[in-house]
Amino acid sequence: MTIPPCCCGLCETDASLRETHGRWRAVLSQLNEHQARLFAADRALEVGSDGPVIVSRVTGLSPRTIERGIRELRKGVLALGPDRSRQHGGGRKPREETDPALAKALAALVEETTAGDPMGLLKWTSQSLRGLADKLTEQGHTVSHPTVGRILHEMGYSLKGNVKTLEGEQHPDRDAQFRYIHERAKEFVRAQQPVISVDTKKKEKVGNFDNPGQRWRRGQRRVNVYDFPSLAEGMAIPYGVYDEEHNEGLVNVGVSHDTAEFAVASIQQWWDCLGQEHYPQAHEVLITADGGGSNRSRVRLWKVCLQRFADRSGLDVSVCHYPPGTSKWNKVEHRLFSYISMNWRGQPLTTYTTIIELIGHTTTKSGLRVTAKLDRRQYDTKVKVPDEQMAQVQLEPHAFHPDWNYTIRHKT
Repeated sequence: MTIPPCCCGLCETDASLRETHGRWRAVLSQLNEHQARLFAADRALEVGSDGPVIVSRVTGLSPRTIERGIRELRKGVLALGPDRSRQHGGGRKPREETDPALAKALAALVEETTAGDPMGLLKWTSQSLRGLADKLTEQGHTVSHPTVGRILHEMGYSLKGNVKTLEGEQHPDRDAQFRYIHERAKEFVRAQQPVISVDTKKKEKVGNFDNPGQRWRRGQRRVNVYDFPSLAEGMAIPYGVYDEEHNEGLVNVGVSHDTAEFAVASIQQWWDCLGQEHYPQAHEVLITADGGGSNRSRVRLWKVCLQRFADRSGLDVSVCHYPPGTSKWNKVEHRLFSYISMNWRGQPLTTYTTIIELIGHTTTKSGLRVTAKLDRRQYDTKVKVPDEQMAQVQLEPHAFHPDWNYTIRHKT
């Protein structure tokens, strides 16, 4: 039993009485409901006529419970056994025993989703316990919402959210491509050449909008009820470049569009700010990217811009794309982006400065460091790359899956 603090008001100035009450409370905490009632009743009989009231203040049991225990002591204590607090048959029967059809009706409510025409209304609109109890009562099964919760637990139901585990149709070369990326990365690391993981984080509206999560505050932060684009200062497009060898990342926050040109400009930012300092002897770089978005393998502009980066940096650029539907395996997702999301949870992204500061101050116990840059350049969409321009790209497909793996040589 959980015993509340003593509030008798008598033992504050009497050390001996305070010790006695402490012993009572210590014993009560080890007893079950029936034993505690009899123990408190015995002490109340010792105290005298005001015993139930005084012992109630010491133990937290109600005076009526103690008086019931006194009656039991005077009439004779029933032998209930060490593991029981009440007699057999005490209390009402479970609702599912008096109404055998209740469990079946509840299971039908939980499992059904639509009624006939998929464009029609649902048969019921709430899976809350009270909603289920109301619906069952309408069907003639009078039941309370706590009973509904108990029956659902007994049937194996519990409150659960969705888990993102199904990746859709898997490519037959999925595992082989993962092994290929792993082996290529090991080769680059052994040769002390940079290996970076790149991707675009979810776009964010800039303004006083709700941001999921909680933060320690003295009071609540008031944010806009609606997140209409007209209320936003603009859009923030964080493009991340993560270097696993140094556990360091650069996030280039764009303000216009997520294009292939913007993606390669972010990689150029990483090289200018961090890469060439960490790898002064580098002559090639390996980029791992997912198969969609601005850095997808079939985008011509992506490869044209990589050629410009290769010529400007003097690096040969090898690219390995993850198979379709496996972008979450990209290291930038769970080594960089996830920690940024945790760092700014519950914090409205009111300005671009706020976003840059929150990203730049993201750290982990393993020593992650993040550099954040704001890119205010405007990147055009739907840029066409003619065949003549594409032909100038010094692209060498790899033997394994050349559509996913290729190297772009710089022009010396």
